[in-house]
Amino acid sequence: MKVESQVIDDLQLMLEVLPDAIKRRLESQAGLEQLLEVVLDLGRRAEARFPNHSAHLGEEPVSQQEIQHVVDRVGEFGGDNRAGIQRTLHRISAIRNRVGRVVGLTCRVGRSVYGTVDIIRDIVETGKNILLLGRPGIGKTTKLREVARVLADEFGKRVIVVDTSNEIAGDGDIPHPGIGAARRMQVPRPDLQHAVMIEAVENHMPEVIVIDEISAEAEALAARTIAERGVQLVATAHGNTLENLLMNPSLCDLIGGVHAVTLSDEEARRRETQKTVLERKAPPTFDIVVEIMEIDRLAIHHDVASTVDWMLAGQAPNPEIRLRSEDGSVEVVAPQEMSKQVADRPLPAGAQGRWKRRPGVMRIFPYGVSRGKLERAFRDIAVAAQIVNILEDADAVLALRAHERRDSSKLSEAADRGIPVTVIRSNTYAQVAAAVRELRRDAVELAEHAALEEARQAIERVVAGGGTEELSPHNAYIRRLQHRLANQHGLRSESVGVEPWRRARISR
Repeated sequence: MKVESQVIDDLQLMLEVLPDAIKRRLESQAGLEQLLEVVLDLGRRAEARFPNHSAHLGEEPVSQQEIQHVVDRVGEFGGDNRAGIQRTLHRISAIRNRVGRVVGLTCRVGRSVYGTVDIIRDIVETGKNILLLGRPGIGKTTKLREVARVLADEFGKRVIVVDTSNEIAGDGDIPHPGIGAARRMQVPRPDLQHAVMIEAVENHMPEVIVIDEISAEAEALAARTIAERGVQLVATAHGNTLENLLMNPSLCDLIGGVHAVTLSDEEARRRETQKTVLERKAPPTFDIVVEIMEIDRLAIHHDVASTVDWMLAGQAPNPEIRLRSEDGSVEVVAPQEMSKQVADRPLPAGAQGRWKRRPGVMRIFPYGVSRGKLERAFRDIAVAAQIVNILEDADAVLALRAHERRDSSKLSEAADRGIPVTVIRSNTYAQVAAAVRELRRDAVELAEHAALEEARQAIERVVAGGGTEELSPHNAYIRRLQHRLANQHGLRSESVGVEPWRRARISR
């Protein structure tokens, strides 16, 4: 797919607030359309910054009068020392001395770029919560602005932008056209951002909340509250990668949080790990994380919960890579083949052949285990599971050690039927939840292995005799692995059908 980008920067309005001498020198610079910012520091030469170089704007040092000239022509500075120019996206940031006088300015050019969201358009359409990460100036806010416009104008959703520093929708009371029909709520002080986030949901009935720069624990908690109310979240956060976020104690709740869990001796031996391990504490607030490595190069984690679990287990993340080529087309590449990585992973000990059904919904037979705690674990861990009362309907048995010792007939029957049995020492919630996580991990791994084995066999048949092969229904992540495996063998693959019966079809 090829999409042309359109850039609107209102650059002339930025030039108009600069002192005349600096403006004239700036206008003589080549490549002015690439200007990033103008820096004015008291007693130093004015400087224009471009993507690949900087240029001094004359030999005379900047005077206090020249700095005041700019201050008088922009909007009011807020608590974050930022101001703007009415109905533009330009940002003027101040440096103050100890008594509060402005002694430096960074005049950053704000550009509204249309046509950049196509690289993640399919993700935006899912309605899932999306978090954008990347270094300052990489284009997070630009993409966020266009996401707001597309959701409001093209999908007709009720979108509210929580604009802390007026960087998304511009300065002044009338929002910049770059956000389309989305509404904007301004934040009076940065420390009140979390309160405005909650106010937006409670007062204005949005379907989507767009937030720039989640940077504090209160904002992370507000984001979780919003997500739990069924409102789609699209936001940016401080941090370049998912690993950065995982190590940030204030923001790691955005991806589920981390806590230490002490395993029993038996469980530690079974996992072949130490007794104290790190595990994800809760379901992630954001379903998808997009790392903006460069303006046209993204790393996408489609399933944040699974990715965080793997990272805490010592595995390196392997995101999908999307790249926009010079001709405007978007292609998907990968640093290593995820399908091979999954296929080569060793199965959990004793797990081979244990799951009789594809685990769309995991069915657990509790043997002496508290049903209330088991149901709570299902909710907290966000696992698709249910309790069954008949052993033969179960995918797994969760048993209490005391019941195992008292009467092992049920467990013997489970073994005869090939149903896996997990035994916990006591009926504490921590042990019940840990067992559910382990059962889910086993089920997911086996589902991936079984799906890839099915795909491999289908590929062999297509290569040998041609024709078309349709595979069993699977979720989007597993279908993606099957598509990549087919592509490695030079075959075509596509997804057909509707959820939950959507499946991969492989052909020559």
